[in-house]
Amino acid sequence: MGLKTFYQKGKVEVGCDEAGRGCLAGPVYAAAVILNANKRNSQLDDSKKISHKKRIQLRNWIEKHALAWAVGIVSPQEIDEINILNASFLAMHRALEQLAIDFDHILVDGNRFTPYPNKTHFCIIKGDSKYKSIAAASILAKTHRDDKMIALGKDYPNYNWSANKGYPSKSHREAIVNFGSCEHHRKSFNLIPKQTQLSFD
Repeated sequence: MGLKTFYQKGKVEVGCDEAGRGCLAGPVYAAAVILNANKRNSQLDDSKKISHKKRIQLRNWIEKHALAWAVGIVSPQEIDEINILNASFLAMHRALEQLAIDFDHILVDGNRFTPYPNKTHFCIIKGDSKYKSIAAASILAKTHRDDKMIALGKDYPNYNWSANKGYPSKSHREAIVNFGSCEHHRKSFNLIPKQTQLSFD
């Protein structure tokens, strides 16, 4: 069974999703997408379920054919100040603020959201595998964030961000142990597991 096009027919719907919430380094990204109902793509799916090559192809299609799309970014420093959950919501709000056209309501991946001024929202658990607009947002958030982490990784090659994108891989944690953290790490996160900290005291 494919993803649904609408939550409510006859409404202008914007899908929202984030990427990078579980990372140790880098910003959190969110995207907001209003799809064109007259443009269909059967390959749209949750970004986690498709290959990097397919994500790039779909990103190009979304950015060309969507009625409107935008990406919001929240820095590691802001994440440390307001926590990652609030940062994820802020990134979505920043994406929504940039949309070039008005909309009726928001479809959000997940079970919580900070209300956006004067707009109704619907939280949908695993929404990126249920609704096309949320899947499209997941693809844009993921690919734009990946591009950013690859670019940052050129200045900080020790952490191998081109491969792990800032997620807590074994090699990323080992690099933090060996080289310390940098300005792009989230200091409020548990960068090194406690048992590792003990063994290096």
